[in-house]
Amino acid sequence: MSDVRLEKLWLKIILGMTLGIIVGLALSPHGLAYIDEQTATILGPWIKLPGTLFLGLIQMVVIPLVMCSIILGITQSNELDFVKKIGLRIVLYFISTTFIAISIGMFLVHIINPGAYIDPSLVEAFQTETLQIKKTQKTFDDLTIPDRLTNLLPVNIASDIVQKNLLQIVIAAMILGAALITLPQQTAKPIKDLCEAGQALSMRVIDWAMVTAPYAVFGLLCDITIKLGFDVLLGMGMYMLTVIAGLILMLCVYLLIVKFLIGKSPLWFLGAIKETQLLAFSTSSSAATMPFTLKCAEEKLDIAPEITGFTIPLGATINMDGTAMYQAIAAVFLVQVFGAISGVDLSTTELILLMITTVGASIGTPATPGVGIVVLATMLTGIGLNPAAIGFILGVDRILDMCRTTLNVTGDLTASLVMQKLLK
Repeated sequence: MSDVRLEKLWLKIILGMTLGIIVGLALSPHGLAYIDEQTATILGPWIKLPGTLFLGLIQMVVIPLVMCSIILGITQSNELDFVKKIGLRIVLYFISTTFIAISIGMFLVHIINPGAYIDPSLVEAFQTETLQIKKTQKTFDDLTIPDRLTNLLPVNIASDIVQKNLLQIVIAAMILGAALITLPQQTAKPIKDLCEAGQALSMRVIDWAMVTAPYAVFGLLCDITIKLGFDVLLGMGMYMLTVIAGLILMLCVYLLIVKFLIGKSPLWFLGAIKETQLLAFSTSSSAATMPFTLKCAEEKLDIAPEITGFTIPLGATINMDGTAMYQAIAAVFLVQVFGAISGVDLSTTELILLMITTVGASIGTPATPGVGIVVLATMLTGIGLNPAAIGFILGVDRILDMCRTTLNVTGDLTASLVMQKLLK
């Protein structure tokens, strides 16, 4: 395929984003309202259609690409010691950065105290009897730790593929890749050839999809803006500012890692990954962006395929720094807003437990739009706050979802650079 259509793709995507927001505000009943609400509701899905088709095309090849990339990444090293080394280091790295992200979020939400800026009349309008609940003894869910660990095993890989359980698929691919190394070369060759063909085929579909990316971005952002408009953003401004400030600070942490640990320029790094970041922002999905993340890591950052094939798919399932930070900030914010009504006041010990649980909750969170809000509901139940309180922040969640997905993807690319440096 000619590269002409992909020249300055980042610029075309930014143009699509800008036009999508402008047109969306013009059509939104909560914005400039150039058309009536009923017409806007009908028009939205049609404008979104290119984005829906784009995401469908990408999701079609995500599973085979993940399976093939991980298996090839492991087998290209040709030794189990490499798998052990990278596996232990990448998991420790992911947990460390997640703790840093949550700590930043907790610090900001207590310093800024966004709950204090909420108009009491807004709270009264939202308040229902369901929010006035007694503190429960329920933990973040009823599964024990052994149960959770058992559920990670890909017992039925066909079912996991149908249900898009990405973490189980990643684990299955890692097991198959490690087993393939131990087989005689003649026996393993057909499987490797099949994975190479599957990876090449998936990447060709990705190349085709990239041509439509600016139109997809326009449609997705226009539809979101039609639904949101201005109103929903104004009342939650300080909460949104807290989350975005936290995400920016965590981005600075990544840039410091690139500068001092990798020895590369942060501007070089941001320039190399800008297209992937824009796609992550537009799609709100680490999984949908994963093929582009792999391509960016290998072609723009010059990271070895055996490293990217392992770290990127794994990172898309367990490296959720942006999501973890958001969940911590959102939980504390909702306690600030509804704590007095619900009789919930988090002690220092409970805050520490919330941080630890947020790390666990972020691992294995499906890399698809809006799932973070479902995990947050479970966390709120654990601290005694009715999950119905989520409705208070639901209006701005999609925009924050776009921002935290961008950070998640940036974290995966940073991790790949770190692993290449550590494994030299």
